[in-house]
Amino acid sequence: MNIQDTIERALKAAGLNTTSGPMRGVTETIRKALSSAGLGGAAEPPHAAPVQHAPRDSDTIEVVAREVAGSVEAETVEGQFLARSFSSAAGSRAYKLYLPPQAAKAQAKALPMVVMLHGCTQSADDFAAGTQMNRLADQHGFLVLYPEQAASANPSRCWNWFSPHDQVREGGEPALIAGMVQAVAAEQPVDPRRIYVAGLSAGAAMAVILGQTHPELFAAVGAHSGLPYAAAHDIPSAMVAMKGRVVMGRAHFPGTPEDPRRPATQAVPVIVFHGDRDHTVQQSNGDQIVSQALAAYASEAGKNGVEASSEEGTTDAGQRYTRTRHLAADGRCLVEAWTLHGAGHAWSGGNAEGSFTDQKGPDASAEMLRFFLAQPAA
Repeated sequence: MNIQDTIERALKAAGLNTTSGPMRGVTETIRKALSSAGLGGAAEPPHAAPVQHAPRDSDTIEVVAREVAGSVEAETVEGQFLARSFSSAAGSRAYKLYLPPQAAKAQAKALPMVVMLHGCTQSADDFAAGTQMNRLADQHGFLVLYPEQAASANPSRCWNWFSPHDQVREGGEPALIAGMVQAVAAEQPVDPRRIYVAGLSAGAAMAVILGQTHPELFAAVGAHSGLPYAAAHDIPSAMVAMKGRVVMGRAHFPGTPEDPRRPATQAVPVIVFHGDRDHTVQQSNGDQIVSQALAAYASEAGKNGVEASSEEGTTDAGQRYTRTRHLAADGRCLVEAWTLHGAGHAWSGGNAEGSFTDQKGPDASAEMLRFFLAQPAA
């Protein structure tokens, strides 16, 4: 076997078609260069012009490398991580948008989009690095939108999930984020039926709110170490709720013993992750997210019962977990809850390049994506 055959076999092994398209020209260039250098290329066809001067070996290698690199670059498209901003009547926020290679292709088909809401003190870049959602986007073909909270809106860059103004559809942060999502979906190849929202901590609490305020926009919600809908009404009550205690009354309902939290009425698929050693946001908050979601499904007219099943497991790194799935009569998982035994306040399975990550746990990003994509498009 001559050197040309060896090169062609290597190109084919790399998944490059050497018989048509740009790579056909590359292999022809290689054949001619090797032949002219006396390195075993096939003989010139009868109609080819005779070679007058054989180039030096180094020249041949440079020509071949340049031609191959140029053609491969034309065929290979990398993902893009774009920094942009959005403004509306509800306010202005910066955001990062990840476009996988599939989105850059001509006449790209509509792709899913995952909206990722960071936690307090985090940024879009930090959250992207920790969750590695962009890597999954490359593998599975979906866009990732990272809205970024402004320090002017919250000194710790927390989403204001505890503010009544930011727990309703109009005027607050839910309207701002929803408007951003709709603007991006209008500009990019996004399937409007497959838009999902997930978050960590304060971002998870806001993701839960978005599922309630904009259920027609988000097909499913992912909440990691978050809080239930309308769990608080100001900063003091937020601190109480984070410790797992029910806020016993609002200023205009002094001393009322009943739970003042508004119920979650919109039945939206939810997947929840929470560590049972989370001392920042107690695990009971994750349990309450599940309870709210199940109550919303139970209140749907004519809805059949939901059946629960649980399993326990341990990751290769030794993280124990319990996964509970709540299934509809047709077998679809409506609510999925992961309890991470011994875990604290961190994104499970995250990358150490980002803050608030725990590499020992199951891959929350991959599991949320699986849950999202399993939901039928509306």
